Amino acid sequence: MKLSVKALVLAAGKGVRMKSELPKVLHMFAGKPLVLHVVNNLSAAGIDDITVVVGYRGEMVEEVVRPYARVVWQHQQLGTGHAVMQTKSIFQDFSGGLIVACGDVPLMKPRTFRNIVKVGLNDVVKAVVVTMRIDNPFGYGRIVRDSDGNIERIVEEKDATEEIRKIDEVNAGTYFFDAKLLFEGLETIGTNNAQGEYYLPDVVQYIRSRGYVSKPYLLDDPLEGVGVNSQEDLKRIEAIARGV
Repeated sequence: MKLSVKALVLAAGKGVRMKSELPKVLHMFAGKPLVLHVVNNLSAAGIDDITVVVGYRGEMVEEVVRPYARVVWQHQQLGTGHAVMQTKSIFQDFSGGLIVACGDVPLMKPRTFRNIVKVGLNDVVKAVVVTMRIDNPFGYGRIVRDSDGNIERIVEEKDATEEIRKIDEVNAGTYFFDAKLLFEGLETIGTNNAQGEYYLPDVVQYIRSRGYVSKPYLLDDPLEGVGVNSQEDLKRIEAIARGV
């Protein structure tokens, strides 16, 4: 079964915890900006149609990614769901699969992108969410599985009960969606949450309500899914990359 696949990279945030005026995704890692690692890894996975959502100081990010991807602007940072909504005009007639990746997760391997597409090649599976198990899940969205091991919902840290916060399987922020259902689902989500934002993971519940399945794809190595949110995070993954 052949499926047309495109990719979308979310790269609009400032990254307040970086304590820098430079957009987070332009901080250097292993010789190039974080966002270029993501774009290059998607290309290496065989994805040749890539869109990058830019926002904070977006003209700087656009200059870096323009040779490799089209650019869409998110002028207000109202959450990950809102960021994806900005690309509706590009993907509204697209009936294939869409990888959604984070511009600050540079270690996600091309093989992982290919594998989540393979998991999504199923008439019932309409979303695949990359997950990881970590010792300290604080700050991450928790994966709530149903009795079949599929994803029932994803609950953000600030919206989670104490019981849900005990779950150590978390959302790594990389997805594969049926594009049609993704944009249908985005029409149904709201901002009734602790952040007052449009959460992309809320689309999972819409997909479930339509009778389809969202599958978790658990990383063997959680380091692959680590995002860069601070200078300390950047130093940590630099050390990992150098094998220190």
